[in-house]
Amino acid sequence: MKTGAGVGRNKWLIFLFVAIGIFMSTLDSSIVNIALPTIMADFGVTLSTIEWVVMIYLVTISSLLLSFGRLSDIKGRRWVYSRGLVVFSVGSLYCALAPNAYWLIAARAFQGIGAAMIMSGTPALIVDTFPASERGRALGMVATVVASGLTIGPALGGALIHLFSWRVIFYINVPIGIATAILIARLLRGSHADVTVEESFDWIGAGLLTLSLVCFLLASSHGYNWGYFSLRTLCLFGISILATAVFIRVETKTPHPVVQPSLFSIRLFTLPILSGIALFVALFTVIFLMPFYLVHACNYPVNKVGLFMVVPFVFLFFVSPLSGSMYDRLGSRTLCTVGMTVLAVALFSLTALGSGETPFPIVWRLALVGLGTAIFLPPNSSAAMTAVPQRQRGIASGTVAAARNLGMVLGVALAGAIFNTSFHVLSGGLSLKVYRPELSPIFISSFRYAIGAGGIVAAIGAILAFLRGPEPKDLS
Repeated sequence: MKTGAGVGRNKWLIFLFVAIGIFMSTLDSSIVNIALPTIMADFGVTLSTIEWVVMIYLVTISSLLLSFGRLSDIKGRRWVYSRGLVVFSVGSLYCALAPNAYWLIAARAFQGIGAAMIMSGTPALIVDTFPASERGRALGMVATVVASGLTIGPALGGALIHLFSWRVIFYINVPIGIATAILIARLLRGSHADVTVEESFDWIGAGLLTLSLVCFLLASSHGYNWGYFSLRTLCLFGISILATAVFIRVETKTPHPVVQPSLFSIRLFTLPILSGIALFVALFTVIFLMPFYLVHACNYPVNKVGLFMVVPFVFLFFVSPLSGSMYDRLGSRTLCTVGMTVLAVALFSLTALGSGETPFPIVWRLALVGLGTAIFLPPNSSAAMTAVPQRQRGIASGTVAAARNLGMVLGVALAGAIFNTSFHVLSGGLSLKVYRPELSPIFISSFRYAIGAGGIVAAIGAILAFLRGPEPKDLS
């Protein structure tokens, strides 16, 4: 086993280059959405084809996070993170050069592999680099970087596409990613992030896990469109269940499994993971449905809709570092319970909105959504990462990131399923594609059901956050 030294005064420089990787991968998940209409027109393809430009990126990341987290425990966080930046940059170049939509979709999958390598090790890199007394603050600043990417993405993408071409949004990643990979590899050499162990990688387990998650995510996200009892959906769910069963059997017999079952015996790891999934499910019911509400029920133009949707991320930007610093003194139980409770209250308050609302009733409710999320996230990540041994922080880091992406996908799937089912039933078989102003009462009822379901999930998350109990004083 190779041991690493501390990073000392280089910790904030390391944070800077880690933040660049986080910002790039987060920005790319939001900036591409703005470009989709332009890309669709450029390639002359259907919406059902072009949606895979976004879907394949998300599915690839979600499916590979745990495997790359485990690989970083073996090869070292430095090895996985720096190479992830290179893969992401090469994938970006392939995206920019795409001659057709299918090339672009394949390139986005390759880019997603790099993004999964980057995201899987981010929390572990921060925990390895900063002492226990500063981890909450540092992870709070990570949440600020994430919020920056999500907030800046749509505006930057629109400006670049207007001035140049949609291909530029991919080209800009290449020099930044390669330069960051070189610098971070040098900075982390010999640090705790450069620790390696002589263990084998469980390729069979990784393949089964990927198969299980890919099938589950595809069935969950497309279940309503395909039909939940259609042959395609049932086959995907069936393959996912079978792959999961075989995966569990393989992992119990493998000396060095992809997922360490012992991690889930740690209360301060398992409950933060579960409450984190609940948070992102609840949050993404709002992120997914609010634009439709603002356009259809309130008749706001698209540019104003973008301003409304920035509100939650503004609170992530400013409140997350404060919440992280408070964790360093108070621990996670109180902060995470309060954060989830605020989020639940925010979602239930959104169900009181009607059609034609003025900005203020909408803005203060979205502000509550952002406030609850910002209070919750840094302490929750800090608690989960601090609770596990240093040698297992890679897989723990991957699990934290996988929980986030799984919650996002499930949140969109839950909101879409409840809203579409309700709208279909109440309208006598219509869909949102044929929305007319006279359907506003039906839209509002469907919106309330879906957002209310997100509020229930947030309330369950608050209970899970409280059940974790206090942190032991000797965690480091």
